[in-house]
Amino acid sequence: MQPIFEPGSTIGVLGGGQLGAMFTEAARCMGYQAVVWDPDPNAPAHRVADQSLSTPFTDHETRERFVEMVQAITLEWENIPTDLCEWLEQRRPLRPSGAILRVLQDRLEQKQFLSSLSLPVAEFAEVQSGQQLHHAVNRLGFPLICKTARNGYDGKGQWLFRQPSDVTQFEQILATISSGARWIAEQYIPFVRELSVLVVRSASGETRVYPVVENRHEQGVLRVSLVPAPISSLDAETARELSVGAVVALQGVGVFCVELFQIQDGRLYINEIAPRPHNSGHYTLDACTVSQFEQQVRVTCGLPLGEVRLLSAAAMVNLLGDEIAAVTSGQGCREIFSTPGASVHLYGKRVIRPGRKMGHVTFTASDAEIAVASAQHFMSLFHNPPSAGPVPYR
Repeated sequence: MQPIFEPGSTIGVLGGGQLGAMFTEAARCMGYQAVVWDPDPNAPAHRVADQSLSTPFTDHETRERFVEMVQAITLEWENIPTDLCEWLEQRRPLRPSGAILRVLQDRLEQKQFLSSLSLPVAEFAEVQSGQQLHHAVNRLGFPLICKTARNGYDGKGQWLFRQPSDVTQFEQILATISSGARWIAEQYIPFVRELSVLVVRSASGETRVYPVVENRHEQGVLRVSLVPAPISSLDAETARELSVGAVVALQGVGVFCVELFQIQDGRLYINEIAPRPHNSGHYTLDACTVSQFEQQVRVTCGLPLGEVRLLSAAAMVNLLGDEIAAVTSGQGCREIFSTPGASVHLYGKRVIRPGRKMGHVTFTASDAEIAVASAQHFMSLFHNPPSAGPVPYR
């Protein structure tokens, strides 16, 4: 049984982006100290940590120092080097484990794992050459999506093939990349909605499952999340069961987000699993009794897991790039801070780039339609209003 690390202990966090910062704030509220290790000296979590390290993850002196500073370790990003994680977990509890990261860091290995358990996933094939690409196209047909096996996020490293000419362009890319690079080709799922489920699992097997969320994306980046998802209770239960089944099969310990596609006839397919808190779970900070970040503290320190009661309906809107001005200046600033049920979260990132997540706003209300209406009105303040806002509840 994992020992309990009581408040006053020090937790190590690998990665210092906004997820690491929100985790660190939760840990400090619960009486813990936090040491953040992120090679980027401008990472937001450095500014809220008790101590921080900004050397590369390959620095052996830093890993020795880091492990001596902390009693338990977690991460905010799944692409932390697994060699480092496995070295650390020989010396301190690490949640989730390096073995789980090895499966989930690689989309191909992840899909193979899920498929081996007969969990529903899109048909897929490995691609390392033009010949393999043509075999995948012949077997899977159009439309087809091709993704880097590793390191892609927010729509990066993805190609959608609708016709043979798209394949020709991609062949040229394959010819220029280094040998050994792996891609995964997947049959395109004609989904009607994207869903996600947060699953928290402790070392003893205790499990908590948050409500199902519906997500809307733009150009691969999450734009808005709605909770509870406007789906039937039966579909919601199926989504929860699939998500828990995948995490249990992984023997996962930590906070996991399972992303799913739902097609027109109601069937669900698992898209990906993130072994960490997730953007679509930010609503838990304002709309649940215990947030996903507090749960991460609890599971990392061996504490009992918290309840996942939803206190109100919510619509969470991401602030991308210069949209942050909609809440930090002028009339928009005055309006959002006077909106009932609006909670503004700014990440403190110093560089603004198009599509970069700079913050989010969560709108809570007793009625889901009110939360959605508030989110839609807020999004109309942006200079370039999104073409696909929240769908009405039905």
